[in-house]
Amino acid sequence: MQHLIFESSPAYIVACLLAGLGYALFLYRSKHKQPWSKSFNRLLFALRWGVVSLLSFLLMGPVIKMITNRNEKPAIAIVIDNSISLSGKADTTKIKNELMTVTQRWKEEGYEVVWKELSGKNVKNIKWNNPSSDLTGALHAVMNEWEGKNLTNIVLLTDGIYNSGASPLFTTWRVPVSTIGLGDTVEHADLILKNVAYNKIAYQGNRFPLRAEVAIQKMPHQNITVSVFKEGVRLQQQMKNTANKTLLDFNFLVEAKEKGVHRFDIEAEPISSEVNLKNNRAVVYVEVVEGKKKILLIAPAPHPDIKALRSVIENNSNYECIVHIPGISKTDPKWLQPNQVEVVLFFNPADQAMKTNALWAQLSKGKSSVLFLLGSPTNLRQLQPAGIPFSFTNFSQTDEVSPSVNSSFSIFDITESSRSILPFYPPVQVPLGRFTYPPNAQVLLYQRIGSVATDRPLLLFWNEDEKKRAAFVGENFWRWRMEEFSRTEKSIAFDEIFSKTIQYLATLDDKRKFKFFPLQNELNENAPVVFESQVYNDLFEKVDGHKVDIVLKDSKGKATSYNYVISPGGERYTVGGLKEGVYQYSASTLVNGKKESVSGQFLVIAQSIESQNLVADHLLLRKLAQASGGKFFKLTEWSQLQAVFVEKKAAEIIHSEESFQSLIHAKWYFFLLMLLIGSEWAVRKYMGSY
Repeated sequence: MQHLIFESSPAYIVACLLAGLGYALFLYRSKHKQPWSKSFNRLLFALRWGVVSLLSFLLMGPVIKMITNRNEKPAIAIVIDNSISLSGKADTTKIKNELMTVTQRWKEEGYEVVWKELSGKNVKNIKWNNPSSDLTGALHAVMNEWEGKNLTNIVLLTDGIYNSGASPLFTTWRVPVSTIGLGDTVEHADLILKNVAYNKIAYQGNRFPLRAEVAIQKMPHQNITVSVFKEGVRLQQQMKNTANKTLLDFNFLVEAKEKGVHRFDIEAEPISSEVNLKNNRAVVYVEVVEGKKKILLIAPAPHPDIKALRSVIENNSNYECIVHIPGISKTDPKWLQPNQVEVVLFFNPADQAMKTNALWAQLSKGKSSVLFLLGSPTNLRQLQPAGIPFSFTNFSQTDEVSPSVNSSFSIFDITESSRSILPFYPPVQVPLGRFTYPPNAQVLLYQRIGSVATDRPLLLFWNEDEKKRAAFVGENFWRWRMEEFSRTEKSIAFDEIFSKTIQYLATLDDKRKFKFFPLQNELNENAPVVFESQVYNDLFEKVDGHKVDIVLKDSKGKATSYNYVISPGGERYTVGGLKEGVYQYSASTLVNGKKESVSGQFLVIAQSIESQNLVADHLLLRKLAQASGGKFFKLTEWSQLQAVFVEKKAAEIIHSEESFQSLIHAKWYFFLLMLLIGSEWAVRKYMGSY
């Protein structure tokens, strides 16, 4: 549908006609004798009148308003639960034939029908291979795809079992969801290895706990045996009687002997009456590492700040905190020797009582990273003579300051949630006035006096002879942790600042010119492993164009080779289709004619959540259908399902779209003008004029 609208009054059309008439009269009422007859003169008069009038009409700025109507059919989305739990339990051919029948009937009634699987993809052939059942996610995907469209109904074919995402009953659906119940609702006798709790990292020579939780279905007064295996060898075994319980815990202590990632199989021995044996086994992988990183904390006397820092260190299972306070704590002398620990936290070096001065002189010769904590017992005059690069102008007076985060700090990040807590921290005591510090230092926290942020550092980092150094210029930061806990019942911001500080100090700088690593060290069986390569020149600038050779070995020793060339934006390489197990990788490339190599390992874990529960939950499907305005159908009620949407046919939606186009851009108008002008020229030329 089209309408013509004007920028000015339509009355000007008369002026356009008069202009064309005047021009035509002027041209074709000449007193000179024309070489054509009166009939042809009238034709030429009319053509010229039309051309000039139409050209004048364009000066009015006419606009064509076009209205386009589009009918959108009502749509039905059929979501098919294609999870592994239905494999072998659903008659694929019969279900597909029934679906094709109802789909054809609904299309004849004017519906648009689409089939979707749990992943949200369109599906034609049903394959029960999805590793998990996220019913809510599948329904949300359909809703999002059809947002603003004429989706009238969803039909969900499922057994009602969900093991990923939230329950579909917790969401209000904007369209009716009709459900078709698949699977077996009868609860059979079954042992279910429901959960295995364990530490993913264990330290060599230690024993780590492993707890297996076994759920019992319809097995009263049975003896249940659970065993732990490693490489087919039974390590430990326990037996318990179910009595009338529905859940049993089996606790094991397993010794971590060799370094590396090790597989442990946990198995509940099957009972003769069991139907499903797939959920009797579980596999876990534990990485055995050489030992914890040692953090040495030295102080001349007890202080609440020591307890605050120690709590941060001990929250990390990779760290071991060694506290040495002369005359109070007993410490193995070997830990007080240079290079025996990764990080030294030195409270009040060059202290007034000179209790730790000799110890600092000894440890300063090593390569361990150091965090200095400069409190009131520190003899500020003796810092520079002791080799600590700070110089103060005031040695006796103190000030109270609060922390302020330096937004340009680049060594590591502090989250926004933690930054928002810092303004509420109480003040700490610091030496009054300005002081000098290493010029190459990066400042994480500045001192804030009241509401005024200063340029004096509170927590700063620097490198000294390839050794990492940090300093906190003040004391009583234990109050920060207490204040944060009183406000939030947590100490996330405090722990983040100091744990990242210690983590940075404990991490060795990687000076290799070739780096190769997987983005994830642990991934699911259906996910690909993604490697990233980085090559550096002598200035440690990234360079491209190097060929990387990769060798991947599975747990059976089978090796597969790959290679690719690093390019801008092409630093990553993906390998898919890997089965469960521990994989060893090695990669090499040539840097300045020298072969550089990297090796490591990663873990692929098979998902087995689909085998945990095979009892269909049709009650959930009834509740979902009732809550959303749909209906529940049994697998034998296809004819009733087919009739539902035939009886209550949804209406089409008419979408109207308006568009505007200036008449001067209309092609038909251009060709009309060309036709009139060309016709006049052709007639005059034919009659011997121009």
